[in-house]
Amino acid sequence: MAGRILVLNTGSSSIKYELIDVETRERPARGLVERIGEKIGRLTHRAGGRPPYVRERTFSGHGEGLETMMEAFAAAGPEPAPVAVGHRVVHGGTRFAEAVVVDDEVIAAIEELAPLAPLHNPVNLAGIRLARKVFPDVPQVAVFDTAFHRTLPPEAYTYAVPRDWRERLDVRRFGFHGTSCAYVSRRAAALLGRDLAGLNLIVLHLGNGASATAVSGGRSVDTSMGMTPLEGLVMGTRSGDVDPAIAGYLARTDGIDAQRTEHALTHRSGLLALAGSLDMREVRGRHDDAARLALDIYTRRIRKYVGAYYALLGRVDAIVFTGGVGEHDAATRADSLTGLDRLGITVDPALNEPDTAGERAVSPPGAEVPVLVIPTDEEWEIARQALAVIS
Repeated sequence: MAGRILVLNTGSSSIKYELIDVETRERPARGLVERIGEKIGRLTHRAGGRPPYVRERTFSGHGEGLETMMEAFAAAGPEPAPVAVGHRVVHGGTRFAEAVVVDDEVIAAIEELAPLAPLHNPVNLAGIRLARKVFPDVPQVAVFDTAFHRTLPPEAYTYAVPRDWRERLDVRRFGFHGTSCAYVSRRAAALLGRDLAGLNLIVLHLGNGASATAVSGGRSVDTSMGMTPLEGLVMGTRSGDVDPAIAGYLARTDGIDAQRTEHALTHRSGLLALAGSLDMREVRGRHDDAARLALDIYTRRIRKYVGAYYALLGRVDAIVFTGGVGEHDAATRADSLTGLDRLGITVDPALNEPDTAGERAVSPPGAEVPVLVIPTDEEWEIARQALAVIS
């Protein structure tokens, strides 16, 4: 099917969008509405090779943001005329194993799943509802971050917690960054010149959010994020793995309730708590003790997961780095794999250190386990899945 897909990624205070031609994969337009709900917001719309179209105004809500996006298309082009609108939805729970065309039943289900992703699903849903009004005759497709991980076996997704929690309340591992993992796994197979069905990969998506995923034959078999995106690796503001008894201890000793603890672990932890900044570039540029400790903790946690997933898979055909940090921070890649030479995992400094663009290997030629850097393209993955659904 020919045409264009409009991809919307609606965040708590932003709308990121791209118009993608599904035949050529070209991006006729892309843009960002940011600082929604703040005193002054900004829309930046880029179309073709023309200078960016920028508007600064107050966006009281996502509705005004989407209206201004449409004004930008009208003023700076092109006419969007999408054959479908693809929406990133963070949590699909146990209900959604693949992308779906949105109807009233799907909207109700996404709303019911909001307690599993209270910061994400409500705003994702707001974007869907608004887009249905703007494009009433265009199919809306929900693409779920969790769907890729629906292949996790029971021994990977089941927590050792009371049965009532598991069966009635859906307390289990779901995993996230699924659209990114799906995309870079296919690209890794292409880069290696091999069939994805025969590959074992460890995908390291490192950005403000970070995760590790064991992929076997194109299927997720284990992943570091859990019921929420809080579990696993150290992130920009998220703690990753901690002892869950911390919550009870804080409540007993300092009167800190569960909600405040969850907020602190999600928004005031990670690199921000360790080094005072969530920006890896800033932390990497410093040489004080706090920054060095933060980096040691960050890369040590990644190394532990790589070793664990190597043992789980039994054979690893490639390590894949993606995400803003994974794609651009050579020192993080090198430090995260230090000491794994006996497993056939090494990084070639001459290939790793240049911050070049595009897909590439940063391991020595002929390495037993190639180490790859593959820029993720979640927007294309959302467009691809949306097109598959409507076709």
